[in-house]
Amino acid sequence: MPSLLRSLVLLLTLGLPGLAQAAIHHQHGYSVFGQPKYPAQFAHFDYVNPRAPKGGTLRVMGSGTFDTLNPYTLKGTSPIATGNFFQYGISELNEPLMVGSGIYDPSGDEPYSAYGLIAKSLEFPDDRSWVVFNLRPEARFHDGRAITAHDVAFSYRLLSEQGHPNYRAMLQEVQRIDILGSHRIRFIFRQSDNPLLILRLGELPVLPEHYWRDRSFGDTTFEPALNSGPYRITQVSPGRRLVFERVKDYWGRDLAVNRGKYNFDRMEVEFYRDNNVAFEAFKAGEFDVYLDHKASNWANAYDFPAVHSGAVLKRAIKHQIPASTQGLFFNTRRSPFDQRPVRQALGMLFDFEWSNRVLFYDAYQRSLSYFPNSPFSATGLPAGQEFLFLEPFREQLPDELFLEPFTLPTTDGRGIPRETLREAVSLFNQAGWKLRNGRLENQAGRPLIFEVLLVNPSLERILLPWRTNLARLGIDLRIRTVDRAQYKARLDQFDFDMILTTLPQGLSPGYEQHTYFHSSQRDVRGSRNYAGIANPVVDVLVGELLNARTRTRQIAAGRALDRVLLWEHYMIPNWYIDYHRVAHRSTLRSPETPPYSLAIRTWWKE
Repeated sequence: MPSLLRSLVLLLTLGLPGLAQAAIHHQHGYSVFGQPKYPAQFAHFDYVNPRAPKGGTLRVMGSGTFDTLNPYTLKGTSPIATGNFFQYGISELNEPLMVGSGIYDPSGDEPYSAYGLIAKSLEFPDDRSWVVFNLRPEARFHDGRAITAHDVAFSYRLLSEQGHPNYRAMLQEVQRIDILGSHRIRFIFRQSDNPLLILRLGELPVLPEHYWRDRSFGDTTFEPALNSGPYRITQVSPGRRLVFERVKDYWGRDLAVNRGKYNFDRMEVEFYRDNNVAFEAFKAGEFDVYLDHKASNWANAYDFPAVHSGAVLKRAIKHQIPASTQGLFFNTRRSPFDQRPVRQALGMLFDFEWSNRVLFYDAYQRSLSYFPNSPFSATGLPAGQEFLFLEPFREQLPDELFLEPFTLPTTDGRGIPRETLREAVSLFNQAGWKLRNGRLENQAGRPLIFEVLLVNPSLERILLPWRTNLARLGIDLRIRTVDRAQYKARLDQFDFDMILTTLPQGLSPGYEQHTYFHSSQRDVRGSRNYAGIANPVVDVLVGELLNARTRTRQIAAGRALDRVLLWEHYMIPNWYIDYHRVAHRSTLRSPETPPYSLAIRTWWKE
């Protein structure tokens, strides 16, 4: 009787029906599989220096430009959406409930865990059908107002209704929320047994209700919004420059999750539209850290006095971070890219080995996965649980998927061989395209002409060799480079034939996979299903990936999804590297770099 009484009291407290809530976990952190690495009373993460001195200024570069400081809506481009910005440990984002997953403060040494930030602890049942977050009473916005459960509920409603489609997708599995007290809130999910939901919900940024209540949330703005983090924006030059200053009375400065981080008193960000100009500015001492993404630059451009004297350090740092999905994405909403043989044939004419040798100094590995440098890459033939995921759809999938590993044609780096050209012609013929009078034409006599939309003019050199290869088969590739505002507008409306872009991949694949690949996102303005994928098999496998209860099952689902996406040829995979290319002033110090993050937020100045 005493145990039954305790169960009834617990059910009454939580207000949940049924008797299936026997085991309630009360934890300081959360891991999708098993237990978090760090115990409840841990002092700091292993990859920080808890005695790192505070002070000094760090000057960094921003890529491109920004036209708003609101990171939460579809309208405009905010700093966090620009290249490399999330690496610096500063942002215009409000702090989330938990850190370790997501981009706010990613873990350096755990792939599937998060720890309380605004939330001191969380509670959830075995079946993960709901979660309660207990907020820290000391958590404050920069104006001194306490962060409460009402702010959390307000943030959920605002982002669900008016936020960027990525937030709407992340929050769509919440059935309802219950405010249980000023610092206690419960989220009830539409489905149970999905361990990723709690991790994703922990990434919810908590916005101040009293600040946003009388403001238009959807507008672009250069007014820094009220925030709660270790830094505040103190200077704004629209589109060009930002200055962040450390909040001296920051409420979370002594938390274990923050110890050894956020060591600079001031961080200055200068935005450059041209990376060549930015590198020259770095050489001249205009800023302190350069994250180099250009192989030719890394190979040839560091013969300058500051490197010789040791004032600038050039470091190649190995990591285990999953590489982004990078490639040339076909818009399958448009003909002829709705034909798989056409997509496959066009991909065969991209000579990676030539580009790697001539343009990239053999710096890169070819991506043969949507999840490069991660355990989710499909290799060999499907086996075990992966095979069991795929077998029910054998009739809907290419026969080759079960019979041979996925590969792409290779060359000796000196041009496409004739046999590859003949195979590509055969694929075009299957789709009704014939080579006539030097042009590839369909049955109506229309030539194959398409456009690749770019925003970075330096990428044009990558496409020119491909254009030459396509011209050999009578295909007219046109390259169009536009400014960032026009590029974003066209992507949001899927107004393109092809794009060369990346889809960020994290340590724990989650709802971003839904926005990238699920058919429900095909026609959602602003979604990142750029390829227009509407494949029922992909939908099922995305669901299996998101609902996996074990690490083994999650990896198998990820590999099955990867294999289907590859064999459908929705993109032409590009390349990746498995190390950071970083140059920085020798006055900067850092702990040993962890495997899953560059962790600039842990650096300090000598």
